[in-house]
Amino acid sequence: MMKNRQRQKDTLFSILIFCSAFAVNLLIQKLFTTQTLVPMIFVFGVFLISLKTHGYCYGITSAIVSVFAVNFAFTYPYYAFDFFVEESILSAVIMLAVAVSTSTLNIRIRDQERLRSENEKERMRGNLLRAISHDLRTPLTSIYGSSSTLISKYDALPKEQQLKLLGEIQEDSEWLIRMVENLLSVTRIDGAKVEVVKTPTVLDELIDSVLMKFSKKHPNQKVITQIPEEFVDIPMDSLLIEQVLLNLLENAVFHAKGMTELTLSVSLVGDKAVFEVADNGCGIPDDALQKIFTGSYEKSAAPVDGTRSNMGIGLSVCAAIVKAHGSEITAENRKGGGAVFRFALERGGEDDGQ
Repeated sequence: MMKNRQRQKDTLFSILIFCSAFAVNLLIQKLFTTQTLVPMIFVFGVFLISLKTHGYCYGITSAIVSVFAVNFAFTYPYYAFDFFVEESILSAVIMLAVAVSTSTLNIRIRDQERLRSENEKERMRGNLLRAISHDLRTPLTSIYGSSSTLISKYDALPKEQQLKLLGEIQEDSEWLIRMVENLLSVTRIDGAKVEVVKTPTVLDELIDSVLMKFSKKHPNQKVITQIPEEFVDIPMDSLLIEQVLLNLLENAVFHAKGMTELTLSVSLVGDKAVFEVADNGCGIPDDALQKIFTGSYEKSAAPVDGTRSNMGIGLSVCAAIVKAHGSEITAENRKGGGAVFRFALERGGEDDGQ
């Protein structure tokens, strides 16, 4: 599907450039008596086609067609083919050389970009694996220790101590569930060929679902909601966007120290729905703002993610999901204290995939 779209784009671009070059030469032929600019314009058109399209086919084809065009319409005798003219042979050689050399250079550049992108993905996967191994060790060790103590000393432990250990097991288990949910979200959007399937989602239903799931995990934390009164329909993968909003809300609960107010708001700006999660807590350290969505914080950095370590993946998952929807997520500190996370989604329109 993606290859067919790319072929269509390359074909349309090639036709557009060739027709533009042909039209410009016709205009020059009417306005001026000189024909010296004709081959140069076609050579420039071949260069643009070879530069912007993929592979050798479009550049070489445009070079051959351009030679025919120059010979037929812009070389005496006009509107007749005469391939024994020295200018036609020279034009063919030059255009083919330009097409081949430009396409080769273009392919090399794209290969280097692809290699650089793959290296960056491998680096991020390495960071993710290190984050996971570090983050999972602590709760698993705690669960194992608490359960072992309950089993080996069940009769000797007072009920209060038993309940405390069971509460710690429950807390660590809930954290592991959140981690697995984030990992599942990553696997859904990982890979260059993924297409997020967007379906029209009613904003009210989305927010209600997020608040219901959030209240089950944090019943004592109130969330102030501000959404438009009108009916809003947004194409999205609702499960992934729910994950984003839950991660952002939980991030505030875990790391916005001193927070007394947590707000989830949606506003309509043009053809976009802007989502914001804001708190009035301690804010985000300045040195962490630049890399807050990478999932690769230094150990000395202050925790800013919804996980137990500085290398958690909660916010990096948010960034990946929002990017897969064709947008970007940002974070900034508020003037009155606290932080705000913001991203926008296209609203209305037909279902599509990015």
